[in-house]
Amino acid sequence: MNPVQTPRQKPCFAKQIDTPVGRLRLVGDNEALAAILWENDRPGRVPLNIVGERPDHPVLVDTERQLHDYFAGRRTVFELQLDFRGTDFQRKVWQALLTIPFGETRSYAEIARQIGQPTAVRAVGAANGRNPISIIAPCHRVIGSGGALTGFAGGVGCESPPAGPGTAAPARHHLSFCPPPPPQ
Repeated sequence: MNPVQTPRQKPCFAKQIDTPVGRLRLVGDNEALAAILWENDRPGRVPLNIVGERPDHPVLVDTERQLHDYFAGRRTVFELQLDFRGTDFQRKVWQALLTIPFGETRSYAEIARQIGQPTAVRAVGAANGRNPISIIAPCHRVIGSGGALTGFAGGVGCESPPAGPGTAAPARHHLSFCPPPPPQ
């Protein structure tokens, strides 16, 4: 994965896809993926300038293919250009998420130490919950000090999708993915 930095309000295109964790909306520009939005995502959680739907957009088609491979158990690493849109601190946290190997977890404290701000544990948690490119930047692999999944951009409280040939995530995807609750 090669994160790139581009202007925050660069025009983006979107594509809806169905996955074992529900319907996702992929958002990107001509260079990179900017967001993966959950079906019940909070409006405005990720600052985007979406100018239209483009189901044939190459960045989004490639992202869809890699996500389907991931959920089918054929991929553990993504090879996509990413455009994280957030504060400098948030981008540091999201970059750190990309270093968590498949099947492993890190605590908020470990991420805080990794980015050189060991006392910023709560801020790391807040940034983790605002991750615009969840699944690919694995916010679901960050756990609280007690070892439990406590919050990520996709929400917590749902079970992992059931295993099934070609239709769902394999059992080794042991961490939950579920859409966030509807806005209040």
